[in-house]
Amino acid sequence: MDAVAAEGPAPEKLTIDLGTETGPFHGGASGTLYGLYGDGVPSRGVVEGMYPRTVTTKAQDGTQHPGGDALEILPAFVAAGGKDVYVYLPDFYRGFPYEWPGATGEERLAGHLDVIRRQVEHVLTLGELKEHVVYVPFNEPEGNMFGEGEWSYDQVSWRTEPDHYFAAWEAAYRLIKDLDPHARVAGPNTCILYPEVRDFLEFATSHDVLPDIVTWHELSSPAEVRTNIAKYRDLERELGIGPLPVNINEYAHNYHVSVPGQMIQWIAAIEESKVDADIAYWNIAGNLNDSAVEANKANGQWWLYNAYGQLTGNTVRVLAPHPNVQYTLQGVATLDRDKRQARALFGGADGSADIVFEGVDAEVFGAVVHARLMEIPWTGQVGAAEQPLRLRDEELPLTDGKVTLGLTDLDAMSAYQVILSPGGNGAVALPPAVSWRRTYEAEDATYTGDGYSKNGPEGSPSAVDRFATSGGYHVGGLRTGSDGVLAFDVDVPQDGTYDLAVFAGSHNLADLVREQGPTNVFLRVDGEHPRELRLPLGYKRAVWGHTDTRVELTGGRHRITLAAQDPDLGVTKGDAVVDKLDLLLRSEDETALYDAEFADLGGGARVSHAHRGASGPGVAVLPRGGTVTFWTYAAGDGEASVTVDLLGPGEGVWSVNGEELGRVERGAVPLFLAGGVNKVTVTGTSDRLIVDRLRIAPSRGLLPSTAYAAEEGVLTGTARVTGYPYAVGGKAVDGIGAGSANALTLTVTAGRPGRHALTIRYSNGEQPPSTHYNPDPVCRHADICVNGGPAHRVLFPTTFHFNNFWNLSVPVTLRPGLNTITFTSDEIPDFAGDTRNAFGQRSAHAPVIDQVTVTPLAPTGAELRTR
Repeated sequence: MDAVAAEGPAPEKLTIDLGTETGPFHGGASGTLYGLYGDGVPSRGVVEGMYPRTVTTKAQDGTQHPGGDALEILPAFVAAGGKDVYVYLPDFYRGFPYEWPGATGEERLAGHLDVIRRQVEHVLTLGELKEHVVYVPFNEPEGNMFGEGEWSYDQVSWRTEPDHYFAAWEAAYRLIKDLDPHARVAGPNTCILYPEVRDFLEFATSHDVLPDIVTWHELSSPAEVRTNIAKYRDLERELGIGPLPVNINEYAHNYHVSVPGQMIQWIAAIEESKVDADIAYWNIAGNLNDSAVEANKANGQWWLYNAYGQLTGNTVRVLAPHPNVQYTLQGVATLDRDKRQARALFGGADGSADIVFEGVDAEVFGAVVHARLMEIPWTGQVGAAEQPLRLRDEELPLTDGKVTLGLTDLDAMSAYQVILSPGGNGAVALPPAVSWRRTYEAEDATYTGDGYSKNGPEGSPSAVDRFATSGGYHVGGLRTGSDGVLAFDVDVPQDGTYDLAVFAGSHNLADLVREQGPTNVFLRVDGEHPRELRLPLGYKRAVWGHTDTRVELTGGRHRITLAAQDPDLGVTKGDAVVDKLDLLLRSEDETALYDAEFADLGGGARVSHAHRGASGPGVAVLPRGGTVTFWTYAAGDGEASVTVDLLGPGEGVWSVNGEELGRVERGAVPLFLAGGVNKVTVTGTSDRLIVDRLRIAPSRGLLPSTAYAAEEGVLTGTARVTGYPYAVGGKAVDGIGAGSANALTLTVTAGRPGRHALTIRYSNGEQPPSTHYNPDPVCRHADICVNGGPAHRVLFPTTFHFNNFWNLSVPVTLRPGLNTITFTSDEIPDFAGDTRNAFGQRSAHAPVIDQVTVTPLAPTGAELRTR
């Protein structure tokens, strides 16, 4: 991304006024509706790193969707830093509209009040955790329980005749408060902020049943977020109530979700309004609303919310070129005077823009300002993303209180972050993370053979119910029986090893996909070097992930083909659509750098800019007990070479994903990292520890790792070896579960005692029928027992097909020599332990297990001394 050229239209201007602060940073936009399935899906680190304050989910033992039971997700959510769990009490029922039983409205309400009573009684057993529960007695009452439909109270909308709804609200409110006077109740939880909400608030005020938190949905636009919250605050003043906390507990459309350049516009409106909000649930549960991939990986949207959650200080005024207009350049920014940092997140427009910081205080930043620019690209709904890409790192003069970054080649699907710090400290500017990249749209490629289709347009501002798609179109034809070839003509600048990503998708329930699972296609470069690629599965059509490989290219033109047949390798089975192809040339050094001054600080840690020779504009200075936390990325499960760069004396300890590793070493250490997101924390144990940065480099092969085929284990009961084409060796073990007698036991060897990773290659395609637009795949679980000890329950998210295998790593303690690892499973009963789910939403089985790989988490002290 280069400086804006003089010719051409004038770039748009986004002004960030650091001289006008608008209040403490709130961080409320990162909430999630049905984003958590259970402890481990997503992983604890992925949840924590998104910084959600709130989650909205179903009543415990509800049957609306699999997973997401309120009291099962509550402990892990709070442990990950979450604030409140909003319990949708009507989601105890099936269907939407809710199919609450009863022949009359009175009977239905009586049954619902009994459901509420049992929920509160469950919560009262939780001790201090109950303080994090918020009850939502009714959801979208105008279209459900008190609307005009078949399943409503009396087929009359409460907006016309409110008496029944108001009486039901009063009864539910008083029931909850009688059982727990300290409980919090939220409502009215309408689809939008209807004018009749005024009548509801007047009734609630006069009858002393005013909600503790006011909730409604904004499936509208960021502009309406700002407008409606302002309207509601005016209404409070008119009625003499509040101000009450507000939670917009469903926001954004399907077209927006997963796209950083779209979601930053919603974030800006929500943060400006200083309320909490939960991303809407359009697809599957347990992936943070299309932010998490598998259990522990993140897509581009997750990295946007990770950056948003790390804003500190006060928000400042942001003047957009088109204020409060969706699908244009918008942003949010903060100033932290203690850190001497300003951060801006922005996006939503293609082309060029000037990012202008005004009111830049020279007493805070000095005469020269250090600016780092990063991009958070769109990587698809189910496509994993690495950490944000560093685009520019430079020092700029402060002139009349202004600093301007002229940008070109902005991508409307990406979000961007600029961090300003004091400059002039001798920091060496870092090069861009990539030296060249291009996107090639599938609809612009050449197709030969039969079966071609150009599909679209997909999601757009006029079709927000559809999925975001690069260029708006995608191409089909690579399927069973086809002879199609999709050819991309590319032109690269130099010889090198290029990363190649094929953005594609296959609907897991499509007729040609059900049998095989992932669709296989064949890649060639200039007709040579054939290789087979397995394209991503998704939960609906036009859901995008990416399959990655590397290709050696000489500078100049090449033809890259994806074919349904290859004379050397075979034929395609399945049915895939292709969105685009991305080519990227990285810098020669593949070491990832994470500067401590930009990381998450705690325990009194502070940023200092007084240390010349630091890698960036500053360092983190840790007192005893102070912490610096880095959110890092690993492409796969396994060893990485990790270095904490320290300046001067001082001591500390560190941990990875909550696993304590002991003293921080000076020099590279081989550590096991889980594929996807890893939380690395350094804690000071001396009076002063100066942390410059964290570096993560590829494996040096120092941690011993051994793989064990599941079919070589001891199988009991119904556990059996079954053929799966995409399993290692073509075989895996299924039939584990439905009782402890049906088990798999592996004997593994550890070279030394201590903590090890079990990397379990598994598949899970269980998916019962749904009653609504959400697909409802089920997370299976395994109870893992090591050497006969207590079982540890592990959730395994859907892989969308039993012939689609993913990895999930679990830390365990092993003794030296032989160890037994036993996998069992059984259906989990309801909260009281006396009934079970009648709709196939709680599986009795473990996933299909292919192999288990055992790796130490870290070397011992003795091993480090002998390296």
